[in-house]
Amino acid sequence: MTQPAAAPNAAPAWRQFPFFDVVPVKDIHDLGSAPEVFHKTPEISTITPSSIGLIVADIHGSVYLVSRDFEIAKSWIAHTGGRVTHMAERKGILITLGEEDTMRHPFLKIWDLQNFDKKTGAPLLLRAAKVQSGNRPHPVSAIALSASLSYLAIGLGDGTVILYRHLDQSIYSASGSLSTLPKARVIHESPTEPITGLGFREPTEESPNVYLFIVTTNRVLCYQASGKGSGGTPTVVDEIGAGLGCATMDWRAHEVVVARDEAIYLCGTESRGPCYAYEGPKSSIYTHRNYIVIVSPPFAPSASAASATVRNFVAKSNAPSSGDITKLTVFDPENQYVAHSGTFTEGVREVFSTWGKLYVLSNDGKLLCLEEKPTSTKLDMLYRKGLYTLALNIAETQKLDDAHIADIHKQYGDHLYTKGDYDNAMQQYIQTIRYVQPSYVIRKFLDAQRIHNLVTYLQELHSLGLANSDHTTLLLNTYTKLKDVTRLDSFIKRESLRASADGAKDELPFDLDTAIRVCRQAGYFEHASYLAKKYERHEDYLRIQIEDAGNYKDALKYLRRLGAEAAESNLARYGRAMLDNLPEETTDLLIDICTSLAPLSVEADEEEAAPAKQSGGGPSYLSYLALNRAPAAVAPPEGAPAAGAQTNGAKAPEPISRQESVQETSGTSSPPPATPTTSTATKTRTSSVKRPSPRLYFAHFVDHPQHFVRFLETVSRKRWGQAVENTSDPLPVEADPNTDEQAEERDQAAVWNTLFELYLSQPEGSSSTNVKALAVLRNTRLPYDPTHALILCSTRGFTPGLVILWERMGMQEDVIRFFMDGHEDGDPDASAEVVRRLDQYGPGRPQLYPLVLRFLTSTPALLTKHREDVVRVLKVIDEEKLMPPVSVVQVLSRNSVASVGLVKEWLMARIKSAREEVDTDQQLITSYRTETEAKMRQVEELSDPDHPRVFHVTQCSACQGGLDLPAVHFMCNHSYHQRCLPQNETECPNCAREHGIIREIRRNNERLADQHELFIAEVREGGFDALSTGFSRGILNLSRAEDVGA
Repeated sequence: MTQPAAAPNAAPAWRQFPFFDVVPVKDIHDLGSAPEVFHKTPEISTITPSSIGLIVADIHGSVYLVSRDFEIAKSWIAHTGGRVTHMAERKGILITLGEEDTMRHPFLKIWDLQNFDKKTGAPLLLRAAKVQSGNRPHPVSAIALSASLSYLAIGLGDGTVILYRHLDQSIYSASGSLSTLPKARVIHESPTEPITGLGFREPTEESPNVYLFIVTTNRVLCYQASGKGSGGTPTVVDEIGAGLGCATMDWRAHEVVVARDEAIYLCGTESRGPCYAYEGPKSSIYTHRNYIVIVSPPFAPSASAASATVRNFVAKSNAPSSGDITKLTVFDPENQYVAHSGTFTEGVREVFSTWGKLYVLSNDGKLLCLEEKPTSTKLDMLYRKGLYTLALNIAETQKLDDAHIADIHKQYGDHLYTKGDYDNAMQQYIQTIRYVQPSYVIRKFLDAQRIHNLVTYLQELHSLGLANSDHTTLLLNTYTKLKDVTRLDSFIKRESLRASADGAKDELPFDLDTAIRVCRQAGYFEHASYLAKKYERHEDYLRIQIEDAGNYKDALKYLRRLGAEAAESNLARYGRAMLDNLPEETTDLLIDICTSLAPLSVEADEEEAAPAKQSGGGPSYLSYLALNRAPAAVAPPEGAPAAGAQTNGAKAPEPISRQESVQETSGTSSPPPATPTTSTATKTRTSSVKRPSPRLYFAHFVDHPQHFVRFLETVSRKRWGQAVENTSDPLPVEADPNTDEQAEERDQAAVWNTLFELYLSQPEGSSSTNVKALAVLRNTRLPYDPTHALILCSTRGFTPGLVILWERMGMQEDVIRFFMDGHEDGDPDASAEVVRRLDQYGPGRPQLYPLVLRFLTSTPALLTKHREDVVRVLKVIDEEKLMPPVSVVQVLSRNSVASVGLVKEWLMARIKSAREEVDTDQQLITSYRTETEAKMRQVEELSDPDHPRVFHVTQCSACQGGLDLPAVHFMCNHSYHQRCLPQNETECPNCAREHGIIREIRRNNERLADQHELFIAEVREGGFDALSTGFSRGILNLSRAEDVGA
């Protein structure tokens, strides 16, 4: 678009291109001639395109509706006895203005092209009225109809403009006569300036009002037809007018185009707009899309004419011609080039644009179609001439899509790249982003001399959010290769603050992982840590601080800021490295994480972190490569987070401030943009946190036993209220309502088992640890595993611990055997300990005496040393009857250690006692036999029916009264009054209970007689005693065996 300018003195050199092809239009039925409707071209009065086809009118008042093939589809006589002078169509409504023989004034008719009369073939006539302004008739010179059919403006030859408002309402109204029209209003009068052109400016979003442009021979005026302030006097827009046919609306219907001999002017609603210098006489002007079509009046061609089209016409003519020619020019005013220029020897009758094409009707009835070449063809023509800027302008004017425009930029960039203009070529390639593969551009600028252009392209990729990880890697590598720390700082900080379209914060236009990785590779640890800290990539930040920069103190502060939940998994990976460098501080942090229910507090550290030197060479790169040198974390317990789990992107309970930055300096580069750290003394959080299992961090203390002991002791005291020295109730601790009891019990056992092992692992001579180990074993409230402790004590040779554990587990015999084994191993005090332990355990476990007796009589030295103890043991065995004398004798006689004199008195006492027992047993046997014989005799007497029984009882056994008749006598020598016995009683009441018990015993014995497995088990345990018991129960009676055999 050129700038407004005054009428030039000379026309500029417009570029000319053959963008249109001239194609003759033939009749569909006769290809040798023009369409039939144009055979009588001189009689055609006006042509107008419409939404339903081309409309042609003639001087006889007929109107023809022409199809796309230029066949007459409909025709009718619109104005009888006159001619049609003007036509306008909108929305299927046709307005014709013409002359009729019965009317002095111009006649206006409105037709409905959607409804035709089947008989006459004419469309429905909606309205018909004369156009009159004053008494004298004046011809119509111009007509304009708004797109909405609301306004109709008619210009007369006397300079009068008539405006009909709300025409659409009148047309579609069912009421009213055929001649009913809105009242016409004269909005302009200029008797000395005939009206040469009218046009409506349609409403837009910027200007919702309707304006009417009025063009006279000397001026251009604008009238506001609607909206606030409408109805006033037309305002003068330009003092330059135009001839009849030399004014029309532009293709957007926003401005009026006025053609004069010196230039073409565009006028807006307030003032003149741009003008285009194009000298020469002009008879008419038209618009076709974004083009302006200019038709010159007939003139004589000359070989010296300024126009190349005229000169070519003369050159092609074989002989000089005296006839005039008419020149038609199609040009694009915005892009300032001529798209077509042609000559017509017969003159131009009409130019109209319809169906997307431009048609030219010559005076001899020939119809030519100017077909615009495809856009691709036009662009190729411009490419060959190197006119890429014009190609872009054309593409924008014709509303090509972004992909086509990007292709033009690509062609332009390739052209500039070939010429060596790399800077401008890159500017074109940047315009191709989103449509051309970045690799196409990147490959062209990989040379070191063009790396600055490559940086520009890559930065634009990132700013648009279209870069992938490879692009980020390449861009950061170019920064580091150029040592351009300033641009690196700007890229990292500025791009990191880019906000997403939906308002979300920190939408990164580059791949964060790649940026951190490349900065680490290049040794720019400050930049890598800046990104990791800003976007809460906790593991990356810790890896940089610990593995690369060695800034353990800052890493520890960062871990504390993360809180228990986020620091848990990171400590699982880096805990060992932290303990190696900051053992005390790391131990305190681990204690806080495992014991505190409240979120961690961060104390303000006023000390500045020691600057970490970095280099851009090999050591930093090797440091980056050693990613797996961190110790492997211990496998977490079931339900606990996996050790070393990736926490990138995880939100901590209190995220680190977005304004915090790494306060380090570099020896080779400036630090990244730093932001102030927090200045508060303490950060506190109110939400409760879940305490991790202490077992997660056991593996980190492998090389730090002292700190491990402190960690375990403090955790057990603060978390569970358990301590070695505390044997009473647990210490008061804060209860965790969300705790898992089973998991806590497993953790307690693991802590105390490990702590006990650490106590035993201390160097020899450390009495305090042995005391603590014994205290652990003696404290019955500590939840250690006795079996595990027993294995540890046995492995470490911790005898006091073994004894305590054996005693607690009821394994006193193992204690005594342990000291017996100690004696065999050469311990001189072991035998005395055996005797002491026997005195301690013997009252509760008498089975230990035979064991100790066998031990004390195993060697002469032991017997000599413990002779009195042996006598005392024998006494206890004798008193408690722990062993029969035969067994004692067998024990003592198994070797030649014990002499008879040692046990002489004991043997004599045992023999005497045995003899007394034998005598007592003989007396019992005799009494039993006598009693049995008496019972047998009684049974015989009772069984003999011939032997009478005499009862001498005189007292009733029930009531103790004197016995009188009737009386009942039982064979058991009990007698009763008959009245004292229950009815039908056949058994002695006094003996019935005893007899019932005996019968139950016999029945039980009979049942037991069939349970042979039980009997065999009793024999295995009791031996002869079980056999004798069986005889007494009748199990082994011969009669029983016979019954079973039968």
